[in-house]
Amino acid sequence: MENEQFTSSNLRQLLEIATEAADTAAQLLASRFGTDMDVRLKPGGAHDLVTEMDLASEKLIQEIVRGHLPNAKFLGEETGGNRDLTELTWVVDPIDGTVNYAHGIPIWCVSIAAVANNEPLVGVIANPNVGELFTAAKGGGAFLNGRRLRVTETPGLVGSVLVTGFPYNVAENPFGCIDSFVAFVRRGIPVRRLGSAALDLAYVAAGRFDGFWEVKLNEWDIAAGALMVQEAGGNISSYGPNTTQGLLATDRMLATNGKIEEEMLAVLMGEGDWS
Repeated sequence: MENEQFTSSNLRQLLEIATEAADTAAQLLASRFGTDMDVRLKPGGAHDLVTEMDLASEKLIQEIVRGHLPNAKFLGEETGGNRDLTELTWVVDPIDGTVNYAHGIPIWCVSIAAVANNEPLVGVIANPNVGELFTAAKGGGAFLNGRRLRVTETPGLVGSVLVTGFPYNVAENPFGCIDSFVAFVRRGIPVRRLGSAALDLAYVAAGRFDGFWEVKLNEWDIAAGALMVQEAGGNISSYGPNTTQGLLATDRMLATNGKIEEEMLAVLMGEGDWS
C-alpha cells in the first residue's frame, strides 16, 4: 500500500488486520490475567513495569500483522522501532495499563494503530475485561462493539467529568502536571485516573468523559485513541509546542468534546509557564 493511495477499501483491510491482532492478543492476556508471571522494572521509574505478557502480546501482534503484510513496519512499546511515522507503521501498545495488569486490576487494554504521514489511519482498542472493542477508521467514524460513538455535548467545565494520568517521574512534576491536577480539583471538577491513556481516550470518544489531558505520553499510548476521539466528533490538541511530527509526538496532549477545550486550556496554561 502506498501512503498516497489509501482508499476506503485499504482502510477496511487495515482495520480488519488491527482488529484481529488486538482481539487475539487481548484474549491471550485475559487467559493469564491474575496468574503468576515474570515482572521486571524498566529504567523509566520505580513503577515502570514490563511483564512476560507484554512481550508475548507484542510478538503475537507482529506475527498476525506480518501474516497479512510481510513487510510491515512497527513502533512498539517493548520492541521499539522508527519514530518516523511517514511510511505506514503499526504503532502498538501490547498492554496499556501494565501496572494495573501486573497487580490484578482489571483496567488495561491492547492498543493498535496503523499510522502514515504522522496521522492515524485506523485504530483498535480491545478491553477483554468487559468485552469492549473500540474501533475507528479515518473518515469512517468510531465504534464500540459496532455501535457508533459520539463525544458528549457538555457545554463547559461545570458539569464535566475529566480524566488524566501521570508519568513515571511524576515526583519531578514535569510540565506542572501535579499543579494542573490540583487546579482542576480546586475548581470542584471530578477528575478520574484509570492508569490507561488508551482507555481514557476511548472513553472520551464514547462520551464517558468530557476531557482528558496528560504529559509525556508516547505514540503507542495515544495513536488509536486520538483517532477515536476525532472520529467521534471531539478535538485533539497540544498545550505545548507542536512538533513537525504532528500531535502524536506532543509532550502535552489534550482531548475534549470540543466544547470545553478553551476552558481546559485556560486552566492548563494559567498555572504557570512550564515550556
